[in-house]
Amino acid sequence: MTVRTRFAPSPTGYMHVGNLRTALYAFLLARKHRGAFILRIEDTDQEREVPGAVELIYHTLRQAGLFWDEGPDIGGPYGPYIQSQRKPIYREYAEKLVESGHAYYCFCDKERLETVRKRQEAEGKQPKYDGRCRHLSKEERNKLIAEGKPWVIRQRIPDGGTTTFKDEVFGEITVENDTLDDNVLLKSDGLPTYNFANVVDDHLMRITHVIRGIEYLSSAPKYNLLYQAFGWEVPIYVHCPPVMRDAQRKLSKRDGDASYQDFIDKGYLTEALINYLALLGWSPGTDREKFTLPELIEAFDIGGISKSPAIFDPVKLTWLNGEYIRALTPEQFLEKATPFIRQAVKREDVPLHAIAAVLHERTEKLSDIPPQLDFIDSLPDYPVELFVHKKSKTTLENSLTSLTSAREVLATIPDSSWNEESVRAALLGVAEKLGVKNAIVLWPVRVALSGKEFTPGGAIEIAYILGKNEAIRRIGIGIEKLGGK
Repeated sequence: MTVRTRFAPSPTGYMHVGNLRTALYAFLLARKHRGAFILRIEDTDQEREVPGAVELIYHTLRQAGLFWDEGPDIGGPYGPYIQSQRKPIYREYAEKLVESGHAYYCFCDKERLETVRKRQEAEGKQPKYDGRCRHLSKEERNKLIAEGKPWVIRQRIPDGGTTTFKDEVFGEITVENDTLDDNVLLKSDGLPTYNFANVVDDHLMRITHVIRGIEYLSSAPKYNLLYQAFGWEVPIYVHCPPVMRDAQRKLSKRDGDASYQDFIDKGYLTEALINYLALLGWSPGTDREKFTLPELIEAFDIGGISKSPAIFDPVKLTWLNGEYIRALTPEQFLEKATPFIRQAVKREDVPLHAIAAVLHERTEKLSDIPPQLDFIDSLPDYPVELFVHKKSKTTLENSLTSLTSAREVLATIPDSSWNEESVRAALLGVAEKLGVKNAIVLWPVRVALSGKEFTPGGAIEIAYILGKNEAIRRIGIGIEKLGGK
């Protein structure tokens, strides 16, 4: 058997990380068994479709490295891969079910269905279609159609008995048929419902493994009944546990923690996010936590998927993201960090590579960068007390001496020779000349340059980044604050 999996999102907006995890598992399983990964767009709910959402799906999957073998944009032997373009196919198969007695035309309008629902709820019953149109004769049906009466096609659930299905995560499950509803297969606009389209498409596209969220587990008996009605082989079901914000709440778009793009905007690397999502609800059977995508393909097995909801831990993700950031080369980090550096630094004359160098080991997510650089374009006002540091034994008095000497020495460095090496030699030379520890010079210089107690780099790196004229100007401001000239 050639393994064929599919990811079938609805184009209703952003890519939820739970959806992305489903796509990832389907991709990993297909690649593990050298099979095919299919992308199918399920756009039968036209009212909820968001313009541009299909392109967003393409972009997200490509950025995540989840490239598909068949899909709307590249074609394949079982297309079209957009459900709205397969409308005649669904009508054909719905009619086959009607002919075989496994489905029927229903002419009940919304008002009647709402009245039935309210009555059932008042009686304490589970709302479901009451079967009024189940027993219409062929003649009655054709007469209503000829009169132009709007209709849908409903699945005819067997009276009594049970339906059993197997899921690779949750095992064998049996339900009473009386608990199932005669759900709509084909809507009045001629488009199928998800419950019907996914069965027809999965069969026609030769899907062997259906990987989806646990919210579809309760509908699996209806799917099985459809497969049986057509005489088709049932695919292997893999229902994944939900991704939760905590024990009670799902991830929420409103809280900015639900979509893939939210996390990218917060400065998480795609590689780290994919790695983390793989481990949400799946275990490789070891304590290992860092995997490249090829390593995930090698390790993946659906037997490692848990039944329990997966709690999304942003602290754990941030730690893992930091591991990925530190593993970047200086050039790779500079490329990824530059857009975030530019959020805070507008000056064109600063060496971005030097800024990136001081940030590389201090960054867990790229959005940590802008707040650390708010002093580069303009010196913030700061209290003179910052110059006092008990641990390094700096005082207001020796800070003034250090700054005055530092300004004199830094001014002697030729503009063409202004770099970290020349600045380091100059400032350490000041400490040696004054006969003090390096910190007694470097602490007040750093405070004067940044106006901050904590910075991503030290006095030497910051002086180089600011440039000679700006560094000397800011040291002069510090001298004035200390009462000097």
